[in-house]
Amino acid sequence: MIHASAIVDPAAKLAEGVSVGPWSMIGPEVEIGPGTIIEPHVVVRGPTRIGANNHIYQFSSIGEATPDLKYANEPTRLVIGDHNVIREGVTIHRGTVQDRSETTIGNHNLIMAYAHVGHDSVLGDHTILVNNTALAGHVHVGDWAILSGYTLVHQFCKIGAHAFSGMGTAIGKDVPAYVTVSGSPAEAKTINTEGLRRRGFSAESISQLRRAFKIVYRQGLTLDLAMQRLESMRQEAPEVQLLIDSIRASERGIVR
Repeated sequence: MIHASAIVDPAAKLAEGVSVGPWSMIGPEVEIGPGTIIEPHVVVRGPTRIGANNHIYQFSSIGEATPDLKYANEPTRLVIGDHNVIREGVTIHRGTVQDRSETTIGNHNLIMAYAHVGHDSVLGDHTILVNNTALAGHVHVGDWAILSGYTLVHQFCKIGAHAFSGMGTAIGKDVPAYVTVSGSPAEAKTINTEGLRRRGFSAESISQLRRAFKIVYRQGLTLDLAMQRLESMRQEAPEVQLLIDSIRASERGIVR
């Protein structure tokens, strides 16, 4: 399962069933879980832990040290979960001690060609980063979020669960859960209705979320007053809680 031309450091730990293609390099302090496939010409540096049944395609650089000028070769890490697909030319950097000391990728994510995940970023589960999406350092992306091609996300931004960005979006503030944004700079457009339908949200739930979106974005309210009205919706529309939580967690301010 390990090609003769691959370079695997003796200190690396590869579980049973790991496949490493020709001319790939696996460094020390790397752990790779069972069933993971490393295609040709991949570089994996440590400390990095990769879970089970991932598929990493050619020319990707996984676990490299960040170019952040604050980084002074401290022993930071990258942790990748299970069942992720990382396509051609993806770059994922380890963390820095100034933040979490760890970059974290969850489970069942699709990171498409030439995307970049910067230091200390966190991806949840079931996210999609489309080709050439770039996350600066310290970015958090919630479960089921989709960032379309050439989306750029500024450092320390948070992308809420089920959010969606249009092609070429430049995100400089936090995107609340469920919200679709587009443009440069990003502007909130609507609720991610199609994505919610695909994930089994009922018509009633989507209707309530559209109502919540209008409270925040279409009624000219201050954010404090909008939040009060969202709070009043929670009993009849519990799915609004995720939207409330994502707005309250914002430190940069939300896209408006």
